Amino acid sequence: MSHPFDDLTPDYMLDAVDAAGFLSDGRLLQLNSFENRVYQVGQEEGPPVIVKFYRPQRWSDEQILEEHAFSLFLVARDLPVVAPIEKNGTTLFHCDGFAFAVFRRAGGHAPELDNDNHLEQLGRTLARWHACGSDRPYELRHTMDPLADIRAASTFLINDVVDLNYRSQYRDVCGQLLEQIEQHLAEVEFPLLNVHGDCHTGNILWRDDKPHFVDLDDSLRAPAMQDIWMLLSGEQDEQQHQLRVLARGYDTFLPFPWQQTALIEPLRTRRIICYDAWLARRWDDPAFPPAFPWFESMSYWRDQVTLLQQQLRSLQTPL
Repeated sequence: MSHPFDDLTPDYMLDAVDAAGFLSDGRLLQLNSFENRVYQVGQEEGPPVIVKFYRPQRWSDEQILEEHAFSLFLVARDLPVVAPIEKNGTTLFHCDGFAFAVFRRAGGHAPELDNDNHLEQLGRTLARWHACGSDRPYELRHTMDPLADIRAASTFLINDVVDLNYRSQYRDVCGQLLEQIEQHLAEVEFPLLNVHGDCHTGNILWRDDKPHFVDLDDSLRAPAMQDIWMLLSGEQDEQQHQLRVLARGYDTFLPFPWQQTALIEPLRTRRIICYDAWLARRWDDPAFPPAFPWFESMSYWRDQVTLLQQQLRSLQTPL
């Protein structure tokens, strides 16, 4: 079965980049990305650039440009964000049905979540981001509805994906989770703002003693806690400490949204279920089966049932 990305041959990509005004020297290196296709492209003059070819039919041009505009808005306010490069009045380029953007190459390493200095810096930076995210709300990009997102993803998985041996158990635990999460959401008020949306350490480069954020592909309107909870790891006492340190930095610019800590486990549950739905919906992309061979195994769905049962317990004993 053919896939749209099959047309992205090296010659095609180099010609597209050249036509956009970024004259390549023929060097092309594929980088780790599944949703889109991302390459480092050598330039005749200057350092290499990073080129992202967007997955066809996922976003409209207007939605991509809205995210680009917000990235540039953040940069203009001295936020350390790797924004797309503008050339000839645009940040979005097209070639034979593909949309793509070009970014400067940024170096660095992942932040250390057991380093209080890193966490405090992250807290300060996220507070500044969230202040900007309140000032310039998205109009076209997705607005998070945790309950609706979980319901849609779990229904799809139950009907079409989960191994038959575990489908009944998966259905039962998802029903219980939806009931619990609905109660949690009813008890918390959470304003929506433009967040990164996928704020894990793989999308943060630590350089010059500060974080640099990359890949706003999943940026959306959501509670501030969506960016914060993804920086928590380890046992409950470790996560509580990390939360306090993040809050110390966040409070420098904005009051930390302590009331939203009740959203941490609902948001974690949303990510678990929606991630599986994302894998299933991308399974026709030839890049996915070799990278995630365990996804179709019976043991994977057994483990997912166990994980969701654990989430049910976590909802009853939140951080």
